[in-house]
Amino acid sequence: MRAFTGLRGPRAPRAWPLLLVCLIAGTPWSLADSDPPDSAFTNLVGEEMMAKYSNLSLEIHSISLTDKSSMLVEKNITLEKPSNMELTCQFTTSGDLNSINITWRKGDELLENNNYLINASGNTLYTQYTFTIINSKQMGSYSCFFEEEKEQKGTFNIKVPELHGKHKPLITYVGDSTVLVCKCEHCFPTNWTWYRSNGSVQVPVDVHMNDKYVISGKHANETRLKIMHLSEEDGGSYWCHAIFQLGESEEHIELVVLSFLVPLKPFLAIIAEVILLVAFILLCEMYTQKKKKHPEEGKEFEQIEQL
Repeated sequence: MRAFTGLRGPRAPRAWPLLLVCLIAGTPWSLADSDPPDSAFTNLVGEEMMAKYSNLSLEIHSISLTDKSSMLVEKNITLEKPSNMELTCQFTTSGDLNSINITWRKGDELLENNNYLINASGNTLYTQYTFTIINSKQMGSYSCFFEEEKEQKGTFNIKVPELHGKHKPLITYVGDSTVLVCKCEHCFPTNWTWYRSNGSVQVPVDVHMNDKYVISGKHANETRLKIMHLSEEDGGSYWCHAIFQLGESEEHIELVVLSFLVPLKPFLAIIAEVILLVAFILLCEMYTQKKKKHPEEGKEFEQIEQL
């Protein structure tokens, strides 16, 4: 495969950022000038920007498609901090490569063709989209389209890490203490927050109630909410909320608080069933004994009549 050639469209000169720098610095400069002002302030801003983005990690991901593909091809990418992205789609076809139209979209928005490269090798087309993600607005789905007789699509879903809690309800009893745990595997949120559902509204857990709640691990990959002196009112839905540089994520945990009478109910039901069964047996015995006694009285009456 040949290296990606410069098939990008022409880029407009980026004069506005430089003009803004000049206005801030108080240095006169017009768009007609061939070169921007060579000032210490401008050089300092440029160096800071270059240093800021050059230190970002590079994320490389690819998707393979063919003209026979019938299923949607997707790839999920987890990202928690700003990074340089390099997304590549390759499309293999038996048709004419020159007749295939290639586009990129973010969601439903068409991306400018001067931001991605196109190349061909044999019967395979390659397209590469490179960009830098620095905020939550740039997260989402990026798709490459190969339009021939039939359109083929590959999608990269870029999202923040998912949280993991207890999927089954956590069951405990009145007066006990319990700990709710949320984890983020291979990631470190900048902060954690706990909420409790009050109807359709999420209410922050009041950590200032020291005799009730204790939260630990606010800046780790795991957070714990300890609830003490449980009552039946403490049952319900709890949410752990993680904040990342590129977005937020949350997980739901259900807490069920039972009174001590609840485990006794099955035992009491069994005792009631036993009592009913014993009473039924005694009634049957009494009825049987009474029935046996009546035939004997009838025989004695017949013997007296014969005499």
